[in-house]
Amino acid sequence: MRRLIHDDFARAYQQAEVLLTPTSPTVAFPFGSKGDNPLAMYLCDLYTIPTNLAGHPGMSVPFGTGADGLPVGVQVLAGTLDEPTMFRVGAALERAATAAGGSAS
Repeated sequence: MRRLIHDDFARAYQQAEVLLTPTSPTVAFPFGSKGDNPLAMYLCDLYTIPTNLAGHPGMSVPFGTGADGLPVGVQVLAGTLDEPTMFRVGAALERAATAAGGSAS
């Protein structure tokens, strides 16, 4: 299964240097609000799993806040050993979010 996921990402990186995705299906949740429900907390990490299985680098970049003022993250994914491109794009996203006032709502 990991090989299939890796190969799917490899095909995507033939079309683009990086992939941008949400980091999580929702904005951040308040600290401690999911401590009694580990499954709910795990489900918030679903979008980070595929690139980890593929063995590719990925990072989450803060990109403003949602309606309740909680952080929104954008995930920057890059191909094998392409951390330099991932970091350049991440820095550009941080600059853009700061210039826009940091609100994703």
